[in-house]
This record gives sequence, C-alpha cells and structure tokens, in this order.
Amino acid sequence: MQDPFFFGYGSLVNRATHAFPSATRARVRGWRRAWRHTTLREVAYLSAVPDPEAEIEGLIAAVPGHDWADLDHRERAYDRHDVSHAVLHEAPHSPHVQIYAVPDSHAAAPTVRHPILLSYIDVVVQGYLREFGPEGARRFFATTAGWDAPILNDRAAPRYSRHQSLSSEERGFVDRELALRDTNLIERV
Repeated sequence: MQDPFFFGYGSLVNRATHAFPSATRARVRGWRRAWRHTTLREVAYLSAVPDPEAEIEGLIAAVPGHDWADLDHRERAYDRHDVSHAVLHEAPHSPHVQIYAVPDSHAAAPTVRHPILLSYIDVVVQGYLREFGPEGARRFFATTAGWDAPILNDRAAPRYSRHQSLSSEERGFVDRELALRDTNLIERV
C-alpha cells in the first residue's frame, strides 16, 4: 500500500522545516493561498482556499506509514482535503494527496492583535526561492491574497518556531517584494 502525500504551499515548501521523504515540486488546481487567522492560533498563517480559477505551486511529500499524527499536530487548526485529482507533479507514481485548509467556521482575516509573522514569511519565501527560484517566489507573492494584513517584524526575536536564517540576498528579496505590495509592517502587537 502506497504512502499518502500532502501538498505543502507555505512553510512545508521549505525542506529545512521537515524531514518528510519523497518531496517533489507540484501544482494544485482549484485552490489559492490566503492569509487567515484562526481562533485556534495566536497569529495568522497561510491557508488554502477553494477557487476553481486558481492554481498554486508547492511540494508534495510522502506521509510514511499513513501516520498523519505529527503533521496533523503541526497543522492543527486545519482540515485535510483530498486533492489527488487536482495535483500535477513529477512523482514516479500517482499518490493520494491531501491539502490542509483552515475551515471557514473558525477563520478570520489577520488583525493587529493576530498578525502575520515576518519570520514565517521569511521561511516560506526561502522555500520558494530554493525550489522555484526568484520567478517562482514572485509567483508565490502574486498568488497569495491578503497582503494588506498587519505583518509583525519579529526578525530580531523570531516567534515562528521553525524560523530559519536567511542570507542577505534572501532577506532583500523578501523586503523588496513586501515593499512592492505596500504592506503594513508593525513593530509590536
């Protein structure tokens, strides 16, 4: 029996944040990314949102032994959805693939009290730069809704538990892309 796969579209694109095997680049049709706050978390994170006209890039990776427990814990506040029919990938077989999405029943827009963490954005964009290059990272920004949300500048003391060190080039890339979107960078909550 083949292991199932997940479709990662945020921090799971950054291989430094996990050790899941058989990771490969992929695209999913019928979903887009959006910033969401949930009552189950203190800050806002990315969520997948159904959208029949959209397509996003990410990674698929195996969940060994069908053991979803660790990944479900990491992605608490999200529900899993079958996207096997909508994923385009280069894996040598056709795995069963699921995507995580914050349910509408406890989703809200980010606020100053529940901002997006810059340390989280850094990790996500670093993953996209490494997997898809600068053009792919620009597509990440272009295909993500909600850049008008407050972003907490926590780089000096990262609050995101899986934060990574970025090179000066990676940091500069993130900063330039955020500036192009006239984002609301805040220094404290």
